[in-house]
Amino acid sequence: MLEIHKKIVLDEEQKPFAVQIPIEEFERLEEVIENFGLSKMMEEAKEEDRLSAKEAQEYYQALKAHVES
Repeated sequence: MLEIHKKIVLDEEQKPFAVQIPIEEFERLEEVIENFGLSKMMEEAKEEDRLSAKEAQEYYQALKAHVES
């Protein structure tokens, strides 16, 4: 299990409103979430038509361009 060193941020009324975690742990959480999402997508895609290598590369580049914009 991933250990998370969190700090609770309180407002003026001492009510929690945010959490701070070290950037390394945040990046690890992002990776875990991304991998989980990718595995779910792969599971769902088992029933779909397969792409050729060229089609897959073009599709990936289109997704990458969309995310970066």
